[in-house]
Amino acid sequence: MPRIDDVLVVGVGGQGIILATDVIAEVFLRAGFDAKKSEVHGMAQRGGSVESHVRRGESVHSPLISPGRVQVLLALEGLEALRYAHTLNPQGTIIFDPQRIPPLSVATGAQEYPDDLTDQLSRYAAQVTEVKGYEIASKLGNARAQNSVLMGALASLTELPRDLWLEVLDSRVPAKAVEVNRRAFERGLESMSENR
Repeated sequence: MPRIDDVLVVGVGGQGIILATDVIAEVFLRAGFDAKKSEVHGMAQRGGSVESHVRRGESVHSPLISPGRVQVLLALEGLEALRYAHTLNPQGTIIFDPQRIPPLSVATGAQEYPDDLTDQLSRYAAQVTEVKGYEIASKLGNARAQNSVLMGALASLTELPRDLWLEVLDSRVPAKAVEVNRRAFERGLESMSENR
């Protein structure tokens, strides 16, 4: 399994993008790597596009991933995956939640939400995997744990131990949400096994 060093996490405001990148960066740090992250919030407060870069290595000089170098695009919303697909390395992986949060242009009827997202995303990546994070988290009783489902999916692509991911996740979510986030993370891991 090739080492994953460059991860771009995308979605819309309120989906927990920043928490996810905080967890990923801390996992990388605790594993002994240099790690840096950077967020672009945009109109996050109003459900706008959010992107967050996470990089690791022996020595990381910039937190931003150059276009064409993203190894994993982790998208908590389908259209956001398509918006950032051009940033991927052609051998890269897209993990996306098919949950639809229509942007204003779609909500007003000016444009249509694409029905063939997986096909369109396949033009940009060697591997495209749909993980129904929002649906899984909702069934577990807390839709806000969607980001933990997607982090579990990401963790399945790394060499880093599951227990390390869970330890960091536990330290980053409120105590009352630890159990549901742990279960969400585990379901994300399982979903990647089911998709292989």
